[in-house]
Amino acid sequence: QVQLVESGGGLVQPGGSLRLSCAASGRIFRFNTMGWYRQAPGKQRELVARINSAGSTNYVDSVKGRFTITRDNAKNTVYLQMNSLKPDDTANYYCNAVFQQGYWGQGTQVTVSS
Repeated sequence: QVQLVESGGGLVQPGGSLRLSCAASGRIFRFNTMGWYRQAPGKQRELVARINSAGSTNYVDSVKGRFTITRDNAKNTVYLQMNSLKPDDTANYYCNAVFQQGYWGQGTQVTVSS
């Protein structure tokens, strides 16, 4: 049984920062790819950032230069440092991890508002 537990969401003013964490537990030594997706009300879920086991990263264009994804393979944990947050970043953020199949966390809400 694999579980992904996210933390770190909340309410922040525009220009502020948040750090999301996702800890994976279960009988998987190392996930191939770990990442973050987000879904805003009325919109489709989109990939925000992902990182493979070698440390290569991909970002959606709208967050490049503002968000940084990292992972700790020893802890099977992935992080998303979000800086210079904008109201458009408001969404439910979901952790995703892939090993033979995809696994999802329950989501954590990020609200950017003054």
